[in-house]
Amino acid sequence: MFLAFLHGFVLSAGLILPPGAQNVFLINQGTNHKKFIHTLPAIITAGLSDTLLIILSVAGVSLIILSIPALQLAMYIIGFCFLTYMAITLWFVKPETAHAPAKLNPFKQIGFALSVSLLNPHAILDTVGIIGTNSTAYTGSDLLVFTLSCIAVSWIAFVILVFFGRILGSIDNNGKIIVYINKISAAVIFIIACILFINIIKMISRI
Repeated sequence: MFLAFLHGFVLSAGLILPPGAQNVFLINQGTNHKKFIHTLPAIITAGLSDTLLIILSVAGVSLIILSIPALQLAMYIIGFCFLTYMAITLWFVKPETAHAPAKLNPFKQIGFALSVSLLNPHAILDTVGIIGTNSTAYTGSDLLVFTLSCIAVSWIAFVILVFFGRILGSIDNNGKIIVYINKISAAVIFIIACILFINIIKMISRI
């Protein structure tokens, strides 16, 4: 059972460490909000989204869904639209003053967190292909421990990312760091959107 926990923890940590759109967005929210409670919509939405993806992957449901070409194409198109809108929004967000950074309201936080979590095919494929595949080594209580370990890593990581963003924001005396983080966030998310667009063109050309 301990090996299942360790396996899930290390595996999930390895997947979540690279600076993807979801991580960059959470750091961005930590930077742009002075109070931790104001970032909870983003953290909770991202956490619940990852929890859902992990459970579906372990159950094998997400692999079945992604095997349907029309559904996969629709997911790519929706993901491209959301990520492009998100990149544009973050690019033009600027702090009003050094001590009053511009913030995304809770509804935008939820919408953006959903887009970088559930509408990012690369993140989904990582979850399905790696966590889902590795989970087949376990059954019963070991499988439950493996799954809960993967889920726990996601929630812990999201809280840490937000706190890291808050630290960056707290040492930003003139608002320049916030502007740079907004630009970096927008650029990373836009690159992912461009990759989705290329995949959309490839899929349409095969129809």
